[in-house]
Amino acid sequence: MTNPTATALIERSNRLGADPRNTNYAGGNTSAKGTDTDPVTGQPVELLWVKGSGGDLGTLAEQGLAVLRLDRLRALVGVYQGVEHEDEMVAAFDYCLHGKGGAAPSIDTAMHGLVDAAHVDHLHPDSGIAIATAADGEALTARIFGDRVAWVPWRRPGFQLGLDIAEIQRLHPDAVGCILGGHGITAWGDTSEQAEANSLWIIDTAAAYIAEHGAAQPFGGVRAGFEALPATERRERAAALAATIRGIASQDRPMVGHFTDSDVVLDFLASEKAPALAALGTSCPDHFLRTKVKPLILDLPATASVDEQIARLRELHAEYRADYRAYYDAHATVGSPAIRGADPLIVLVPGVGMFSYGANKQTARVAGEFYVNAITVMRGAEALSSYAPISDAEKFRIEYWALEEAKLQRMPKPTSHQGRIAFVTGAASGIGKAIAIRLAAEGACVVVADLDLEKAQAAAAELGSTDVAIGVAADVADADAVQAALDEAVLAFGGVDLIVNNAGLSLSKPLLETTEKDWDLQHDVMAKGSFLVSKAAAKVLIEQKLGGDIVYISSKNSVFAGPNNIAYSATKADQAHQVRLLAVELGEHGVRVNGINPDGVVRGSGIFASGWGANRAATYGVAEEDLGRFYAERTILKREVVPENVADAVYVLTGPELSRTTGLHIPVDSGVSAAFLR
Repeated sequence: MTNPTATALIERSNRLGADPRNTNYAGGNTSAKGTDTDPVTGQPVELLWVKGSGGDLGTLAEQGLAVLRLDRLRALVGVYQGVEHEDEMVAAFDYCLHGKGGAAPSIDTAMHGLVDAAHVDHLHPDSGIAIATAADGEALTARIFGDRVAWVPWRRPGFQLGLDIAEIQRLHPDAVGCILGGHGITAWGDTSEQAEANSLWIIDTAAAYIAEHGAAQPFGGVRAGFEALPATERRERAAALAATIRGIASQDRPMVGHFTDSDVVLDFLASEKAPALAALGTSCPDHFLRTKVKPLILDLPATASVDEQIARLRELHAEYRADYRAYYDAHATVGSPAIRGADPLIVLVPGVGMFSYGANKQTARVAGEFYVNAITVMRGAEALSSYAPISDAEKFRIEYWALEEAKLQRMPKPTSHQGRIAFVTGAASGIGKAIAIRLAAEGACVVVADLDLEKAQAAAAELGSTDVAIGVAADVADADAVQAALDEAVLAFGGVDLIVNNAGLSLSKPLLETTEKDWDLQHDVMAKGSFLVSKAAAKVLIEQKLGGDIVYISSKNSVFAGPNNIAYSATKADQAHQVRLLAVELGEHGVRVNGINPDGVVRGSGIFASGWGANRAATYGVAEEDLGRFYAERTILKREVVPENVADAVYVLTGPELSRTTGLHIPVDSGVSAAFLR
């Protein structure tokens, strides 16, 4: 970045965006006006640098800015034909761009270009939106800020709003910013530092006024029976409800979930006003675009049983879908985009917490964060006045705005496993880790389950943030440990879709040297372990009603009688038949069960590194370091098998291409004719 004006803008944006009190993730925009040299004429040219569409202030970089010629942008006022045509002005912004690259100009570009100030911030702080959504927000604005902040009545973002703010700024020369009714704040300044200071002053002044003058109990008293359950109990209840709620949120399309039981959420849900306020929905466009216009809130106390809550949630879901359909039908016009789905994105369970949903984990998490913002907004508005969000008609005009639809259509197409949640056992190393890496690369959220928690967490961290993967401890031979690991998975991502039974170990011994302890250990980890994991996971898969996949990493030895491995091969044969049995049993629920039979996976294998490799090398009379090549030479293809080859098979089996395949075992052994399936 060579232009100092743009550099200062990015630095200011990053500071403002780093504090959630100032604006939400990807919410708001900032701008700066300055000069640069026109490479065609060599003369100075006035430019507007503004945060582009879809970016985040906290992480804004040069490529996230749109750069426009200020003279051309302001000349659009002369061709503007009124609010009925203001959407056309967004396309006109493209004719004002300066140079190549950069981000697409956002709908708020006019606000930044038309306001007569060198630096402009448009933000969505909770304290500012609380004033903006109060029933007497205009009077509160005058009382709190005097003539330094003006009130702008609600108007959908666009060219006309930019003109409105510019006119209000002209009429209020002492103002440093404005409260946008139902929406947020805008502030300006002659320098970048001044604009930032003015933004923070509005935010902090509003927050201080609410704290000093607000009612002590803005949400009213506590509803008996709706108080927060003890921490352990509410997490258990959340895990018990998670599969049902994910199924509710995913009737139209599969969703990933996020759970939070923060005090902000629990206190709101315990309050007398929670049902009525939740029914009013959110107001700031950034809020309801991510949370839908209103949440689904369970109307039973926390003392109700799990079965009672599940039954009521299903009833409320049917009512929610009918209500959303009625909302769409009431406001849709001939040119409106098709309904995008009638399931809730926010589900509130008193005493337990909030479940939020999105196409991926980050979107689900951010949706929850936005609803927490909405709760804070409601608290502030109720503390000073009463919460009065924009109307459903106005919400619809934004939710089903042609410009919003175009933005959605520009989003990248989902990858094959996006929205799927994978639970992979023995995934801290070897084949399991390769599978986890491949599934994450294809868009899945991955739970790395392993006996060693520290290694599981380290492997998960290699895949990305906790929006991508988490590590959990899982002794697959212990039913309670398996259930605890699955509970962690559903609380982290909302549920599970794809189970890979990979955990294993191997002992290479002839019959007479194999002890009862050896036999039990092999069968406890692989045969019993796979059974326990599949059983616990099947409860979730069935309750979600989304289908799913269970994959067993069996072995060539499940069908091939190799020497000196009676315990290992017998338990692999057990696993292989579990595939067939479960394929038949779970098929009616849309769950596919398939197996993979690898062989000779030496490199990167935890099993071979633990002594199995040395034993097998001794059995075949080769050096341990030559074992992989030895296995390869005895195959038809003469190619060594590595963990990534097994991961490829898991990807294919669980992807869209084999959606009608179940009960299948795929050999990944480079061709061992003695192990051909017959």
